[in-house]
Amino acid sequence: MAALSYLFSLSLLCFSLAAQALNNPDPKCSATNDHGSNLQVFHVYSPCSPFRPSQPLSWEEDVLQSLAKDQARLQFLDSLAGVKKSIVPVASGRQIIQSPTYIVRANIGTPPQTMLMAVDTSSDTAWVPCNGCVGCSSNVFNSLKSTTFKSLNCGAAQCKQVPNPSCLGSTCSFNVTYGGSTIASNLSQETFSLATDIVPSYTFGCIQKTTGSSVPPQGLLGLGRGPLSLLSQTQNLYKSTFSYCLPSYKSLNFSGSLRLGTVGQPIRIKYTPLLKNPRRSSLYYVNLNAIRVGRRIVDIPPAALAFNPTTGAGTVFDSGTVFTRLVTPAYEAVRNEFRRRVGPKIPVTSLGGFDTCYSVPIVVPTITFMFSGMNVTLPVDNIVIRSTAGSTTCLAMAAAPDNVNSVLNVIANMQQQNHRVLIDVPNSRLGVARERCT
Repeated sequence: MAALSYLFSLSLLCFSLAAQALNNPDPKCSATNDHGSNLQVFHVYSPCSPFRPSQPLSWEEDVLQSLAKDQARLQFLDSLAGVKKSIVPVASGRQIIQSPTYIVRANIGTPPQTMLMAVDTSSDTAWVPCNGCVGCSSNVFNSLKSTTFKSLNCGAAQCKQVPNPSCLGSTCSFNVTYGGSTIASNLSQETFSLATDIVPSYTFGCIQKTTGSSVPPQGLLGLGRGPLSLLSQTQNLYKSTFSYCLPSYKSLNFSGSLRLGTVGQPIRIKYTPLLKNPRRSSLYYVNLNAIRVGRRIVDIPPAALAFNPTTGAGTVFDSGTVFTRLVTPAYEAVRNEFRRRVGPKIPVTSLGGFDTCYSVPIVVPTITFMFSGMNVTLPVDNIVIRSTAGSTTCLAMAAAPDNVNSVLNVIANMQQQNHRVLIDVPNSRLGVARERCT
């Protein structure tokens, strides 16, 4: 499969690290590359990942599948930001199907069991399918083999931070229902090891039962800033600070990095303030003031970019969405100026949710996101996607789908690739610097 196809295929992640990945002879894939507080980040379909599809799809099929997954992801993010939604520190079951594209290694238990876990900056907690789970695959965390595993009882403070808690005997349990699918979990604690850092008594959801065809068992590591997130549970260790660099789809081994804590973070980096939405504290909101295409700042109604905690409107950075989505007035302004710069006489075609595609070679204009305190000018590879044969080029951004009443502008992972994104919660700021991630 061509490298580009890996990026644009999203599928449901399995949970445990498959044997072929554990024993991958490629030194680039070795667990020894995780050191200190630095973890390798892999694209879900990189050569180092066991989750690659056995049958490659065509480029067009890959793009269409990716757009469909993004649509579900947008619906989830909007549900988080919505005014009627309360703060839910533990990720809902819906989140598990909107699988992030990037994964890291984690060792769980004593002795450790090595897993691959999806990285999600808009999620708050870790989810782990456990032994005895009904409806899960055979790849589960076996708590019976760990000497440090502990189930939390209903009197634990953390039990008040999960949705609809109940008591199964003395164990704190909870169910999440969406559509025709449900997930039943026990609130548990275990030793998590990330690179060479050991985090004892880490609170997570130990999945006991899944029903419905849309609930795949998998591991998820939440990098949001809610009460049960990695940042909140490791404040003394990582000072609520981390950065990540997502590799380009053109990278041969799809390896980036997740850097936890304040040590080794970039010094030369521009910041924009983080904004707080009290209705959904985990999302990383920023002020996007304007967008420039080429040398022209496009005409976007201020309301399309304004932060509004009541409605959830505004702009967020998200690692789990592939293509940047802008609310319709903002997207149309960017798209129209993009088309004008490319050449109004050059025929425009569409592909799924992409409405600005070309079947002839084009000169791609720059696009700059203008945030409070910093501008981020995207390289060409972060602006357009090209078919494997190079016969089709599409602007890799879109408006929210018609059936998603989106108020969010989402800066997605394709636009973040080959940039170091630094989240500094104590100083309430988000930094971006250009970096070759591989």
